[in-house]
Amino acid sequence: MFAYKAKFKPSKEVDFNDEIPEEGVEDLAYWRKHPDLHGHMESLYYQKGGDSEQFNCVPVQLTREDLDQLAATIIDEELPETSGFFFGQSSGDQEEVNQDLQFCKDAIQAIEEGYTVWYDSWW
Repeated sequence: MFAYKAKFKPSKEVDFNDEIPEEGVEDLAYWRKHPDLHGHMESLYYQKGGDSEQFNCVPVQLTREDLDQLAATIIDEELPETSGFFFGQSSGDQEEVNQDLQFCKDAIQAIEEGYTVWYDSWW
């Protein structure tokens, strides 16, 4: 599970793999075994019009509004319980919460600096 940033503007908010630049992409966050966050991102992907049969290896752009909503969801402990093959289990401990909220803060800062921010996964 990854978040990236780059200075480009995709033509749509999902499924823009072919538009991601070959250079200038920077890692923003990495998670391992945090299925509840992945479930949140999967829901967002489909809300934004994604139609991949599996939510895997398909990017979803994150806006400031998405990140504000994610932070509120984390604080309210309302990430959707998600399970599946290879997913492990979200811990929900304070370290995980702090990491997730720091990601939201860093991603909002990147957007304010003119970057596009997106989530992607590979499992």
